[in-house]
Order: sequence, then structure tokens, then C-alpha cells
Amino acid sequence: MENYTSDSSDSDNSYKIIDLAYLLLDSTTVDLNLEPYLENKKRSSEIENIILHHNQLSFFPENVFRFSNLNTLDLSNNGLKILPDILHYCPLVCLIAKNNFLTDDSLPKGFSQNSLRELNLSGNSLRNFPEQVCDLVNLKYLYLGGNKIRNISRNIYKLSSIQILSLGGNEIVEVPSILGKLKNLHILSLCDNQIETLPAHIANLHNLKSLQLHKNRLKVLPPEIIALKNLNELSLRDNPLVVQFVTEMCNNPASLLELAARVVKLHNIEVAEGDIPKTLINYLNSAHHCVNPRCKGVYFNNRVEHIKFVDFCGKYRIPLLQYLCSSKCRKGSKEEMVRPSRTYMMKKVLLG
Repeated sequence: MENYTSDSSDSDNSYKIIDLAYLLLDSTTVDLNLEPYLENKKRSSEIENIILHHNQLSFFPENVFRFSNLNTLDLSNNGLKILPDILHYCPLVCLIAKNNFLTDDSLPKGFSQNSLRELNLSGNSLRNFPEQVCDLVNLKYLYLGGNKIRNISRNIYKLSSIQILSLGGNEIVEVPSILGKLKNLHILSLCDNQIETLPAHIANLHNLKSLQLHKNRLKVLPPEIIALKNLNELSLRDNPLVVQFVTEMCNNPASLLELAARVVKLHNIEVAEGDIPKTLINYLNSAHHCVNPRCKGVYFNNRVEHIKFVDFCGKYRIPLLQYLCSSKCRKGSKEEMVRPSRTYMMKKVLLG
């Protein structure tokens, strides 16, 4: 919701909006401009949108709190350093505070209610993912791009209704596997970060339509990504995976524990609780099957990393990372590249 200017034909809604954008007003002057709307209680209760972007607000105008039915507030492109808990006073559905001077300490410690559907804090100076945002369980659109965020909260799974998550232009290195729980996610922007790998759990985002990964440090993609049958746009430009890279990797030999566990699994040796320590039983239960269809082997901690190139759209060959149980499997699977069916092919693979 970036454009709130009412159409000339939509006169019925014009009285619900206060538009003071681009007037270069300071906070005190904005409060004075809002005062006439508050003189009539019925009139103030009808106001739903207040637009204050591109002014000179250094602190939050207090008169905004007095509009009890306000659902959209745009404070973007100002000089705000503190954002109070406006939700305590107004049932906001959309709050836009992008391009201000907000830091981790600028936000309220918690939000009073869960009415918010859209929150835009892009272009500020946040260093950490704001944990209090994870309590906004009805949030659908979250924009945190252009900050200095280094991590993604492990509590992000609480945002079960989220459809757009924008985290581009930050300093994120790791994408947590818990992100795969956001089943309603349609657009995920992780561009312009420092991400080197993606978790396999990203394949659980079955409703994902656009995945923006350009300007990162990705060398490969997890093979599970081809299961995203609704994905029609994948942006990969400015990643090492679109240029030459070394495909042969050095792997350490398996430990005696792993070798013994592989024998137990391969020969189906029955092991009951009490025969061996419980920690070993848990270790046996952590076995992974080799991805080579000609191999029935398993692996635990030690595995061989193998890169295969997969056709997308019949034009681009994307490197995907696979895990094999041994280097011998690499030869056996050389001609057995994993290829998505035509139904699952992405419409756009943006490499340039």
C-alpha cells in the first residue's frame, strides 16, 4: 500500500483520508494541522488513513493517537528515531515507517494488539530482526529490506499468515530451516545479502511464487528447490553459481562409528534397546539415504558433496548440491541428473 491518493471519482472515501505528504512539516506543525479534525468527535472517528510521508518529523505527532479508527498510517521518509506502540491506541492494519532513523532500540518492546496486516520498516538502521514483530500473528506483508540485519529470528514461524517477506539489502549470512514453516509465503526476497547456502526446508514453501536471491554468495542450490511447483520466478544474478567454480571437493574419511553404523543399516542387523547405548540408537536413526537411485547406501555425518547441473526452462543449467554416501556413487549417477518435470519448470530464471 504505497499510493493512498484518492481518485477524483472516489469522493465517498476522500473524507476518510488526511493527506499531508510532501509538505516538509515538522512534528509540531503536523499536530497543529491535525487539531481541526479532532474538534468534532464524529469527524475524527471517520478518519481511516493519515499520510505523512516526506515531511520533517523528528518525533511522533501525538495527535495521531487520538484517531480511534485509524487503520493506515504512512510515516515514511522522515527523521523518526522512536516508533511508539501506536497499536495501543489505533487498530492499524497498515503501518509504513520506511526510510527513517529507526534502530533496534527505537521499536516498542511489544505490540498491544494483532490488528496489523502490513508493516514496512525498510531503509532504517535495524541490526537485528525485531523479535516483537513475530507476535503480530496476522501479519501478511513484512518489509525489512535496506537495514543492517544479520540474522533471521527463529520465532519467525509464528508469522503463519505471512505472504510477502522482504529481507533484501541486509547482512544476512544464514537462512534458518524454520523459514520452511511459512506455508502461505508467496514472495521471499533475500537479495543483496551474504548468504552462501539455502536450507533444504525451503522446499516446504509450496505456495512460493517468487524467490529473489540475486547478489549473494551462493555457489549451489539445494536439489529440493525443484519441488517448488508454484515458483515461476527465480532471481540468481551476481552469485558465484553463475560463473566458473570448482566442482571437485575434498572430503574427510568416515569415522569408525559411521562405518560401523553403515554396516548395521546396510545389512539390516537388528539392534534392540539395551544391546547398545541409547546414543548409538539415536545415531542409527539419523541415517540418510544416498540420492543415487542405483545405490542403496546410507550416510550419517560424513558424506560426499556433489554438484549437478539441472535444466530450467530448457535454457539455463543451474548447479544443485547433492549428497552421496561415497565418491563411487558419483560415477554411477553421472548421467542421472535430477530434472524437474515440465509442470514444475520455472517461467523465469534471472541470471543476468
